[in-house]
Amino acid sequence: MTAISAAMVKELRAKTGAGMMDCKEALNACDGDMDKAVDHLRKKGLATAAKRAGRALSEGRVQSYIHTGGKLGVMVEINCETDFVARNEDFQEFAKNIAMHIAATNPVGIRAEDVPQEVVAREKEIYRAQALEMGKPEKMVDKIAEGKLSKFFKDNCLMEQAYVKNPEITVADYLNQLIAKIGENITIKRFVRYQIGE
Repeated sequence: MTAISAAMVKELRAKTGAGMMDCKEALNACDGDMDKAVDHLRKKGLATAAKRAGRALSEGRVQSYIHTGGKLGVMVEINCETDFVARNEDFQEFAKNIAMHIAATNPVGIRAEDVPQEVVAREKEIYRAQALEMGKPEKMVDKIAEGKLSKFFKDNCLMEQAYVKNPEITVADYLNQLIAKIGENITIKRFVRYQIGE
């Protein structure tokens, strides 16, 4: 059994944003293995988020971000269950960080199902044409196109994107960490991104 040091707990907390006791418990459960402890906390966050998913979201905030120079701006609506949470510092910091993330990454939608079908069809057709151009066998073309489409969603859907401030986690992971920490259902409802000349 590996002895869990305060430095290990601190390192895991810096990586995940989870509470001290949760980090210590995860490290104990994973015998001090940092990577396994990160996965353990992510699974725990997902389980907590899933339990809260059905609750009504009638509060929240609209957060704006204007990039230096005023040529790029974002507004994002993030909902929660109570006004108490909407005024919580962690919730407000999350909203600001998500607005900045959207400004930096320009996602097409929040989730894969939000991407317009014509965009999905066009991307798939491009990937099929690329595979055929490379001389790939016809029976492999659709599989290659599906793989590239999956990567397209990962790069262009907000929840699947690597979070800009910590690329080791996705935006969905970041949201689930907040849900686990605060104990309320929270969702990113919608956003709009304006850029001069677009």
